[in-house]
This record gives sequence, structure tokens and C-alpha cells, in this order.
Amino acid sequence: MTASRLTRRGIVAALAAAPLLAFAQAPTWPDKPVKLIVPFTAGGPTDTVARMLATQLEAIWKQPVVVDYKPGAGTVLGTSVVAKSPADGYTLGMAISALTINPSLQANLPYDTRKDIVGVAQVAQAHFGLFAHPSLPVNTVPELIAYAKKNPDALSFATPGAGTGTHLAGEMLAHMAGIKMVHVPYKGSAPAQQDVIGGRVPLLFDILYSSMPFVKDKRLKVIALSSPKHAISNPEIPLIADTLPGFSAMSSIGIIAPGGLPQPLLQKISADVGQAVRSAEMGARMATLGLEPVGSTSEQYNAQIRAEIDKWAAIVKTANIRIE
Repeated sequence: MTASRLTRRGIVAALAAAPLLAFAQAPTWPDKPVKLIVPFTAGGPTDTVARMLATQLEAIWKQPVVVDYKPGAGTVLGTSVVAKSPADGYTLGMAISALTINPSLQANLPYDTRKDIVGVAQVAQAHFGLFAHPSLPVNTVPELIAYAKKNPDALSFATPGAGTGTHLAGEMLAHMAGIKMVHVPYKGSAPAQQDVIGGRVPLLFDILYSSMPFVKDKRLKVIALSSPKHAISNPEIPLIADTLPGFSAMSSIGIIAPGGLPQPLLQKISADVGQAVRSAEMGARMATLGLEPVGSTSEQYNAQIRAEIDKWAAIVKTANIRIE
């Protein structure tokens, strides 16, 4: 091997190792405040989890964790801030299921989700429920499918909004079951719930925790969960997957960072987030919000992100979903 080739290989190896070397030689991280971007206005479950997490991480890191609100464009604005920040660990972001749905619905995202974002850890998950007005003559998923096939123009389903995880869960059900259901989007859970309670729309896909109070007072009935596993809070509720194997749709809250974050730093932040999530204080508080703590590794969360981007892309294409 010539000296010039050895030199070129040495340069390439040095460049590849530079981020890791820089991290190893840098002062102990963090040595200044860390910013946590929330892609919503203040209030709501994601913000609540962010503030709880910030408190826990401040105790671990001995540095302030500043919650910074960047709402807009269905979480795209806040995610873009994270994607375009330096990959030094000082800017992190909260992500929900929209992170994996937006690539299929928005053609001109200002970032590449696969390249410009790295998952740090999934923090929590929440179940979607399929609810119905009590007068609808079905109580199980098989009964619903049979009813829809016998009455092909009878079913519509309400959701808290177009392009949400609940919307795509409904489209997935229609596709996998081979039935027709018309989507009726609302601006939030409350108006969707009220129209189903009022009998104007027969079905509702919503966060389980949000609509279960109406089941308890018999204004709605719950048919099944769209989750791949039973809810800790309501293990008696059956799953759509019991009838349609492989069916899976859940709400997810996670932590993301700019792509290119050095692996040792990514692993440290992920481990610290996991420690915070597993604290008794966070677990108890999340339960009051209808959330189940997760605290996954970065590898697990990134695998989930990639799989869900592909899954939702297929559903969006099949259902020909377009968001104006």
C-alpha cells in the first residue's frame, strides 16, 4: 500500500472519529442549560410531561432544563427547530406521533425525519379507543365489520382532527377489514365526543383516557382498543388486533435530538431520560394523564420511528389521505 493511500485512510479515519473525540475531550456535559422544545403552546399532556421531565433531568444534570414553546404547522415548526440545531445535546425536543405521520402528509417538510432527527427515548404512550353511540347495534369488532358490510354507507367515524393518529387508526381499520367508513374530523376531542354522544356520528376514535368518562356514565360504549396490547388502566377492553392481527396504532410521546449527535452523548441522554421516566413521581403523575411510562433506549425508539414512518406512508397512500 502506498504512503499516499495510507495518508488518505488516516485522514478519513480521523474525520470519522472527530465527533466522538470532541465529545470525549469536551467539559463534562452538560455545563450549561439544556433547551427542551415543545411543539405546542403551553398546556396539554405533552407540555405537562415536558415540564415533569425537565424537573427530573435538572436533578440528574445539575443544570437548568428550559422548556421552550415552538407551536405551529402540526408540530413541524418545533421539530424543525430541533433538526436545525447544533448536534451538541443542548437542544432536545418533545415529539408525538405526528413525527412519523407528517412525512407522508406534508410533501415539503423543512427537514428529513430519517436523517436530521434522532430518537433519544420514547417517554410515554397512550391508547386509542374505538367508541360508539349506545344505539349502534354492534358491541365487538367482528359485529362492526359485519354491520359495515351489510350497510356499506352507514358508518362514519369522528376524530379530534385530520391527519392525527386517531384518523389514521380509523383508515387502517377500514382498509384491513375491507369496509367503508367516512372520516369526520373535528378540532379537538370535545366537539368530536359531543357529536357522537348526540348521535350525529356513530363512531369515535379518541384517546382512551379522554373518552372513558362518557363510557362510565353510559353516554358512549367502547368497542376495542387500537393498541397492540391491553391498557394497564382497562385490561378488560378487547383489542382490534384480536380480530385483525397486526393492527397497531397508539399515541406516543418521545424525546428527539438533532441528527449527528455523538453516540456516547446520545446514549447518556437516553439513559438519563429513562431514569427520569422510571421515577415513581413521574409514573404516578403520568397515570393521572392516562399515559403509560416507557423509557425505551435510543435504538428501540429509532426502530419504532422508522417502522411507523413506513406504516403510516402505506395507510396514507391506500386511503388517499390529503391534508389541505
